Amino acid sequence: MCPPAQPNRLVADIDKFISYIYLFIVRQLLLGNEAIAYGALSAGVAVATGYPGTPSSEVIETLLEYRDRIVEWTTNEKVAVEIAYGAALSGARALAAMKHVGLNVAADPLHSAAYTGVEGALLIVVADDPAMWSSQNEQDTRWYGVQAYVPVLEPSDPQDAFQLAKEGFSLSESFGHPVLLRSVTRVSHVRAPVVVEPPAPPKFGRFQKRVDKHVLVPAIARTRKVDLLKKWESLADVSLRYTKVDGEGDLVVIASGVGYAYAAEALERYNVRARLIKIGMSVPISKRILDMVPQGEAVVVEEGDPVLEIQLRSLGLRTKGKLDGFFPRHGELTLRSVIEGISKAFNLGVKLPSAPRPPLEPPSRPAYLCPGCPHMGTFYALRIAAAGAKIVWSGDIGCYSLGVNLGEQDVLTHMGSSLGLGMGIAQADREKLVVATIGDSTFYHAALPQLVDLKTKRVPLLLVVMDNEYTAMTGGQPSPSRDAPAEIFAQALGIKYFVVDPADVKTSVEKIREAVSLAKSGEPAVVVSRRPCILEALRVARRAGFSPPRYVVDADKCKSCGICYNLLKCYAISKQPDGKAWIDPSLCNGCSMCAQVCPYNAIKPQEPGKVNRWLELWSQA
Repeated sequence: MCPPAQPNRLVADIDKFISYIYLFIVRQLLLGNEAIAYGALSAGVAVATGYPGTPSSEVIETLLEYRDRIVEWTTNEKVAVEIAYGAALSGARALAAMKHVGLNVAADPLHSAAYTGVEGALLIVVADDPAMWSSQNEQDTRWYGVQAYVPVLEPSDPQDAFQLAKEGFSLSESFGHPVLLRSVTRVSHVRAPVVVEPPAPPKFGRFQKRVDKHVLVPAIARTRKVDLLKKWESLADVSLRYTKVDGEGDLVVIASGVGYAYAAEALERYNVRARLIKIGMSVPISKRILDMVPQGEAVVVEEGDPVLEIQLRSLGLRTKGKLDGFFPRHGELTLRSVIEGISKAFNLGVKLPSAPRPPLEPPSRPAYLCPGCPHMGTFYALRIAAAGAKIVWSGDIGCYSLGVNLGEQDVLTHMGSSLGLGMGIAQADREKLVVATIGDSTFYHAALPQLVDLKTKRVPLLLVVMDNEYTAMTGGQPSPSRDAPAEIFAQALGIKYFVVDPADVKTSVEKIREAVSLAKSGEPAVVVSRRPCILEALRVARRAGFSPPRYVVDADKCKSCGICYNLLKCYAISKQPDGKAWIDPSLCNGCSMCAQVCPYNAIKPQEPGKVNRWLELWSQA
């Protein structure tokens, strides 16, 4: 017979059992962005703002589920930071989220926030996109930390993202200073088990007048800069709080962010006896980091630019990293590139085998507009209405950038590039007709100040606002177009405008011809092409239990003209060996555009009775 359990042993076993149950309940499989949101919730965030942009969007999307605090999408990143900054000046705990290029837009308030400081807490979450999976350039947010004197926390995985997001609020509040949390694609968009904590009540505040801090006229700003530099020295010392040392040995690897995860795996895989120093705050760096490197030399592994390495060298540390070519300075880090870099730095002689090639290369698949996308109809109508003109297509960031595969994007560089660059091109090259295409979300984000110049400078240009009523490329967030339609701004400025429905192809062509004629005559013109995103409409239809009509080709009537698959360029339609069109029923979304453009009446709906009902349901999505 077993002896009875001792009371203290029994209590310990119960506590252990409870802790296992607790971990089971609170551990969730989360994206890094979701983990950041949960960290903010556990810190008592009261105000959260952002502008959608991959790979950052899920931070605000997760927070939107919590109605006991203020969470909202804004028209651009500058507005997002300003609202959060104002809340933090009032003593609240506030967050603003965006992708790396969005921080360029918000750079002005970021720098000012460092001068004034905050009364509550301000955490600015920025997701970088190394390798440009969904962006127009690579950018390392940590440079903004160096330039603006704002500390940068850098998580290495989703659990780290949760913890640093939570601690970022405490750091910001304790120093009265904004804090940047820099994520990257492989942290933001990887899923991992994360131990989370319950949300804390939102911490709001009350604004207290502090003219000597909050009014940045030159006389005050000069004194604030002196105070800022003193605070920066203290923040550098605090950075050691976010530093962890694993292992021991004369060989030293210093790593930050996702680079730490790769370095840890590389050292473990090849059984390298080394000291691995994890840097959780990569800007600024404390001089005392040198005490952790006995030989005065270290390999530096970091994602992005050599921001950490340059700081370490400035402190007198000898480094082997990106500056000397041990790791690539473009694209993402990979386990392979980290293994090769560490092997070269430590003379390990590791030879990795070449990656096996598949016996058959998969066919290329160009990015294309969804079948039934309203932009498809808009591009078709533009092409027909402006036929014969010497056109420069000036594009912008959004789904309609895929017009490059239609031959209707000649220049596209950044948010607002369509109208901004387009006006420059139109004034420099008077022989061309500039057609600037911009989405509704981007129109409000960047084009409203440009619209004023379009009017006051009387630039002969056709601006086409492709309004699908959602920020569709980043997940379907709502845009302001329903409450403030684009044409009211053209009307207020006295610019001639035309509103078209791209699903009505014939009428769209007629109205756009008028707009083209006006632009050719030397006057600016605006076309607003409005119909909701087809994907959002399909979601509405599914919820309503409605299936859109499918269209089919009558092979006897089809004359192989190719208008549907070459000019309209619907990717649900393919060219058969005999040149006749065929519509894939699994891709057709019932937009009816192909039937409208077919000159031989060869395309018909399988269920004609559904057509009008579907077009009406779609228009209300």
